[in-house]
Amino acid sequence: METQNKLIDPFGRDVNYLRVSVTDRCDFRCTYCMAEDMQFLPKKDILSLEEIEEVCRAFMKLGTRKIRLTGGEPLVRKGIMQVINNLGKEVGGDLDELTITTNGSQLESKAEDLYNAGVRRINVSLDHLDPIKFKEITRWGDLEKVKIGLKKAREVGLKIKINTVAISEFNQSHLADILKWCGDEGFDMTIIEVMPMGDIGGDTRYGQYLPLSQVRMELEKQFTLVDLPERTSGPARYVSVKETNNKLGFITPLTHNFCESCNRVRLTCTGVLYMCLGQDDNADLKTVLREHGTDALEDAIRSAIGRKPKGHDFEISRKSNNVSVNRHMSLTGG
Repeated sequence: METQNKLIDPFGRDVNYLRVSVTDRCDFRCTYCMAEDMQFLPKKDILSLEEIEEVCRAFMKLGTRKIRLTGGEPLVRKGIMQVINNLGKEVGGDLDELTITTNGSQLESKAEDLYNAGVRRINVSLDHLDPIKFKEITRWGDLEKVKIGLKKAREVGLKIKINTVAISEFNQSHLADILKWCGDEGFDMTIIEVMPMGDIGGDTRYGQYLPLSQVRMELEKQFTLVDLPERTSGPARYVSVKETNNKLGFITPLTHNFCESCNRVRLTCTGVLYMCLGQDDNADLKTVLREHGTDALEDAIRSAIGRKPKGHDFEISRKSNNVSVNRHMSLTGG
């Protein structure tokens, strides 16, 4: 593809990966992500399914090769399979990959449809294997339902990666168990540091924060971790795990940020484009689309990428309020 048809940011990075939050709604209320009494957005403020697809296609025209649909929980959005089916038809042509991040609650009924639509890989958020602890962290989640969904997804041929947020004094001593379980199930795993995004109510992120440097040292007491040179289009740094024969990724937005190779931008369910997860500068693509139409989107997108910052400034400390940006991850898209 010609350079002029690509999105190149001010630091020479080829921005070819779009993450789209298709809804801010979720059927879980994970304690590190949102408050239990979340006030969700009215329908008029949310991009329609047709608008989501229009924006995705505008990005594809400008060189986007990978799209990830997220939320909230993307699979609770009514009619979302319409978008997934339509974008899935572009895989192998204008798209290299269409992927989904999900909490797994809808997989039992949706896994086969996802595979048939062209999705081949999903990320599933799971932070504990004890049903009581799982309920505690998700507030509303049912671990058995998620496990049934994971089994169905594997049966239909979806490759599964488990995303686990490391939380001090909650799953700190349980991460090795999840890693072993992932190996037994044939899943890869990624461990993620808590991110200071949005007010989560009474919980404090300083108390939740667990540096992954510490996590790795603990895991190396039980497992042989070998650094891998490969980098995917995401922010994780990977190791191979000799004992489980799978891959383990570490996403470290605080202890070691992943900004130098960032090729991603995020579209919220309200149609606002954030060029950086941890910065507030944005572009209102919804207004451009609704007031000026599809033709104006390309210029708006190019202008936004021209302001993409070098990196984020996340901080979690005893002295700070531990909210680096006010929007929740469920709005921005994971």
